[in-house]
Amino acid sequence: MFEKQGKFYADWRDRTGRRLRKSFTSKRAALQFESEQKELAHPKTTARGPRLPHSYSPLSRGETAGLRLIKPPSSSSRTSVASPPAQLSAAHVIEVNEAIRRARYAHSTLTNKVSAVRRLLRLLWEYHGAPRLDHLVEKYRGLRPRNVTATDEERADLIAAAPPFLRLWINLCADLAIRSTTAALLGPENYNSARRELRFRTKCGERLTLPVTEAVRVLIEQCQMTDPTPFVHQLWLREHHYGPGPKVLLDAGSLRHKFLELRRSIGITRKLTLHDLRRTTAVAMYRYTRNIRSVQALLGHRNMQSTIWYLDHDLEPIAVDTLETIKKPFIIHRSETKQA
Repeated sequence: MFEKQGKFYADWRDRTGRRLRKSFTSKRAALQFESEQKELAHPKTTARGPRLPHSYSPLSRGETAGLRLIKPPSSSSRTSVASPPAQLSAAHVIEVNEAIRRARYAHSTLTNKVSAVRRLLRLLWEYHGAPRLDHLVEKYRGLRPRNVTATDEERADLIAAAPPFLRLWINLCADLAIRSTTAALLGPENYNSARRELRFRTKCGERLTLPVTEAVRVLIEQCQMTDPTPFVHQLWLREHHYGPGPKVLLDAGSLRHKFLELRRSIGITRKLTLHDLRRTTAVAMYRYTRNIRSVQALLGHRNMQSTIWYLDHDLEPIAVDTLETIKKPFIIHRSETKQA
């Protein structure tokens, strides 16, 4: 199919190899007619496998609109027609691509959706006589995980220059690798002073218990355990609230803005977030323990893939001695086999 002077031309070859063209006013009609003519000229002869269950669909209802096929006529009709999958055309795939693009999904959801469309079209081509259209599905590059970690100097400078409420928030994210939003909401009901532990639920609803470091304990014990206000906000109110008026608490956006101002005041120009401090602790835990399960327990992840996402960038060069060492068992085994 090509466009010329405002018209769209379907371009195909018949069974004899003769090249034919036909003009249309819309691109979709030209693509659909071209796909149908190519299918008639070169019919697919592969055997069909078992039919898919009716409920099978990796897509949402809105995205399958482009894959709705023409209903076959009743049994009383004398003309024989192809099965519904054989009537799929490039125009259907274009419609699905546009529906997914208009939905404005997050990038990870977007890649999952187009992968599901591609698998479905390939399955219909292999087992149900549909034309091959999976190559027409748009491709999106997968996201790479953020690989920013803080240095020891940056972390020490942030903690030294921060006021108490911000220092506690930074330590909760840096020492205990807690998400910044969760750390800002931790209060007396989450703290066990006898065991020096914090118990809370993660973003995904998982229960997590973490021991507190000495720096966190000192700041928490400055708060009132009878006050249900979160620890970070108690320390904020101690510095900025005067008189009997209503308490004005900081939201997560205001806290992040305070952290941004602190970062700039000490001369850190690169974009360093509190989540980067959480990632720094996760990477340090793995380098020290070499146990990815310990990192998963620290981060409170239900899925191991989420933990690997934090460590995906942390690759180390392979030493030649390691390659020589792991090769020796194979060499010994091979020599013993020859002697036998």
